[in-house]
Amino acid sequence: RWSWWVDGPKQKDSVNDFLKFSSNIISMAQDYLNSRFESLETRNCLWGFSQGGAAALVLTLMGAHPLHKVASVCGFLPEISEQEKKTDSSVPILGIFGTNDDVVPSFLAEHALEEMKNNGHSPTLRERPQGHELNAENLKELSDFFDS
Repeated sequence: RWSWWVDGPKQKDSVNDFLKFSSNIISMAQDYLNSRFESLETRNCLWGFSQGGAAALVLTLMGAHPLHKVASVCGFLPEISEQEKKTDSSVPILGIFGTNDDVVPSFLAEHALEEMKNNGHSPTLRERPQGHELNAENLKELSDFFDS
C-alpha cells in the first residue's frame, strides 16, 4: 500500500522530505500570485481525504507557512515526535470522519483532532454514518466551512 511517509525508522526523514516539498510548492504558488497581482492578500487553506487529510494535519502542526483554515475527511496523524510540532497560531480545523470507516477507524480520526486541539488549534468534529469515502454531504460541509 502506497503512503507519503515511510513507517519505521525512516518515518521522520520521509515526513521532513514531505514538509520541504510541500513548503516549496506553497512558496512557488505564492511567488506566482505575488508576481501577477499587486497587494494581493493570500490565505492558505488545505483539505484532504484519507492520507491527504493526514498531510493537511501534519502541515498544520509542522509546516513553514501560516494556514487560514484546514479540513480533514477520514484523516489521521502518523506518529510525530512532540519536539517537531510547532504552533504559532490557532487554525480552525474541520474534521469529518465516518463511524463505519474500516480504513481509518473513527477513534484514529478523533485522536488526530484531539492532538490538534492539544496543540492550540480549533477543531470542529463531524462524525457521520459513512465508510471511508468522500460524499456530496462532505463536499457541502467543506464548502460551507471554507466559505464562512
